[in-house]
Amino acid sequence: MAAQKSSWLGETARTMVFAVLIAVGVRTFAYEPFNIPSGSMIPTLLIGDYLFVSKPSYGYSRYSLPFALPAFEGRVWFEQPERGDVAVFKLPTDNSTDYIKRIIGLPGDRIAVYGGILHINGEPVRRERIADYIDERPDGDFAQYVQYLETLPNGVRHPIIERGDTEAMDETEEYVVPAGHYFMMGDNRDNSQDSRVLGRVGYVPVENLVGRAEFLFFSTDGGAELWEFWKWPLATRFGRLFNAVN
Repeated sequence: MAAQKSSWLGETARTMVFAVLIAVGVRTFAYEPFNIPSGSMIPTLLIGDYLFVSKPSYGYSRYSLPFALPAFEGRVWFEQPERGDVAVFKLPTDNSTDYIKRIIGLPGDRIAVYGGILHINGEPVRRERIADYIDERPDGDFAQYVQYLETLPNGVRHPIIERGDTEAMDETEEYVVPAGHYFMMGDNRDNSQDSRVLGRVGYVPVENLVGRAEFLFFSTDGGAELWEFWKWPLATRFGRLFNAVN
């Protein structure tokens, strides 16, 4: 009996070790889950969204590894990000905090916002007003924002929301994106701390890119605490499950 019990414990321990190694491998080299804690990417991403980020999309850097272990410098198997990608990156000012924004500027680009309109390399980016965005909250309160469909120079179209065109970040200097860096902006243009704030975010080094946001696997409106399992069906945004992130 003692030998059988010892064998069973050993097999269980090996199974658990293998399971952990597989989970770490998937998280490191394939897909890593992230959740959205702020509204800077509304309407594309909502607070309470949970999504998978593709690690191979841009190749791998030290920030692809658990705890950002300094195993190597730069990126390996690098794939150039595309303008319009929604990407997770490590905040350049601390290299540890995860941010998620849209890639607007590529290396060498000139980026500016004049009167609320994004300009890339001296040309205004076309935006088309669509139906206003209604931000409904679990407490029954709501806010209404002007919503546009923005078309980037490479044809990527995505929605943005604005409180107006005279807010603090609606009139900026012209930014010149350095080599090996990217310019990131949130789709919630008047409520996003992004590359327009040089002292906090600024230009994002290619090494800091973690991966490209791919699809949502869960979404909750915040109307239920983790232990309030009886409220989960009402709090879950079923219409957002498994949606691609565009």
